[in-house]
Amino acid sequence: MKFSEMPYKHIDIEVVKAFFEKLITDSKNSKSGEEQFNLHKDYYKYISELYTMIRIAGFRHDVDTTQEFYAKEKDYIDEINPIISQYNNEYQKVLYNSPYRNYLEEKIGKVAFKNMELNFASIDEKILPLMQEENALISKYDKIIASAKIPFRGEEFNISLLRKYLTDNDRETRKQAWKALSDYFMSVTEDIDDIYDKLVKNRTKQAIELGYENYIELGYNRMMRNSYRREQVENFRSQVKKSFVPLVEKIQRKRQQDLGLCDLKYYDNEVYFKNGNPAPIGTPEEIMKAGQEMYRELSPETAEFIDVMIENELFDVLGRKNKKQGGYMDFLPMYKVPFIFANFNGTSGDVDVVTHECGHAFQGYVTRNDEILEHNDITMETAEIHSMSMEYFTYGWMDKFFGDRADDYFKMHLEDAITFIPYGCMVDEFQHIVYEKPEMTPAERKLVWKELEKNYRPWLDFDGDVFFDNGGFWQKQGHIFWSPFYYIDYVLASVIAMQFKVRMDNDFSEAWKQYLKLCKISASKFYEEMLDEVGLKSPFKEGTIEELADNMAKKVFTE
Repeated sequence: MKFSEMPYKHIDIEVVKAFFEKLITDSKNSKSGEEQFNLHKDYYKYISELYTMIRIAGFRHDVDTTQEFYAKEKDYIDEINPIISQYNNEYQKVLYNSPYRNYLEEKIGKVAFKNMELNFASIDEKILPLMQEENALISKYDKIIASAKIPFRGEEFNISLLRKYLTDNDRETRKQAWKALSDYFMSVTEDIDDIYDKLVKNRTKQAIELGYENYIELGYNRMMRNSYRREQVENFRSQVKKSFVPLVEKIQRKRQQDLGLCDLKYYDNEVYFKNGNPAPIGTPEEIMKAGQEMYRELSPETAEFIDVMIENELFDVLGRKNKKQGGYMDFLPMYKVPFIFANFNGTSGDVDVVTHECGHAFQGYVTRNDEILEHNDITMETAEIHSMSMEYFTYGWMDKFFGDRADDYFKMHLEDAITFIPYGCMVDEFQHIVYEKPEMTPAERKLVWKELEKNYRPWLDFDGDVFFDNGGFWQKQGHIFWSPFYYIDYVLASVIAMQFKVRMDNDFSEAWKQYLKLCKISASKFYEEMLDEVGLKSPFKEGTIEELADNMAKKVFTE
């Protein structure tokens, strides 16, 4: 069924309540594990319908944030989502404490039960008003970003559509574009500071209400860190500082020489070639057509996947003024299909959508028929492996998108991926500091960010910009507002994807076989156990990051 033809039905929270109350009673009265599991299959059916409606509403709101109907539905869903989570939590407690636990665990898996445990520690009826307030604050931030009207050279742009000028091959153009972006954020920085200050205090209050010292441990539980915790993440960041920061400094010196510049400024940070970054050739429609050809050639599995996506109009990728910023993939369990949201803007990022977001979507499509829904509850550090690895697996088809500049794209993509590693760690450390000291003022938070820049991006010169040079850069990073401690997942996934890159350069066929195996494992195994199953090294293990940095250095400087 085409996405536009999928019916939407308003969720009645009283109906949701009645369903869960009956399910909980019936489940408690089960006379055998088999009977309880059959009831759990009824839960699968209902929850699939429920979340399909939630996601359709969210998607239709995001493609046009001015649609009054879906804007109201989005606000309503923000209100009821914590209530649904609480009902879900109460039902999971019945499963977790079941006298038939062993039978259920055999059916559903150990990972699912560990996730339940984390879930129980993450929500309680007494904090539902705070969670609703949190959702409203996030929506308020999103509206500020989505409604940006940035004047530039006689026209008006949102943040996404301005991006092509931020990376323009003319240095003066991108300098002016970054100044326009800075001016916009200066005009709203106090509002964003206020939203974030309220979010930090709100989340801290939730944590204290649940018995935590601060939000950090609660944040980890909500991110379903089911097999590693803060100590391992801190060790990982330490390895990155030691091995990747010096590598990126070396890459920046080389890039400065390649660009023929006396110094690198912040508006040069994402530019790799004197003649400008490679941009996709052709219209958005031609890019999508090239993507379909690519996936038809890559493997039988990707061929089937892309044809279903195209045929059912499961992409909305054109950038528009009233569209929410960013990009994502989500899944419609009723229809067993993923869908992809993005904002094409004429840069190489358009092609990254066709690779990265399709990596997410492909994994969801591969496991669509697994009747155990918990197997698809993938934690983000795993989900991002599927997407980031797909970016590398599709290198062989980049001539379809970039023509004779395909090699330039490889160089840019690899160097950009390496450069991202320290930045992602900086975002994570910033959030740990913020939630450890929630009493900090907005000015103090900006100072923390500015100091972290010196450790993680010492090469970056903000040239005295009144917003960016004073620690404001983080305000444009939506993940900091949406989902604390999510961003490190991109970094963890990226270093695993780089291991796939090393492997596929030696044996592409074997690497693809292991990637497909990883996709099928989904969330049925714990993180490091899953990596070991496909022969990948844990990023937490001492020496993994140093070895990987050496491998990446060889690819950047010798190949």
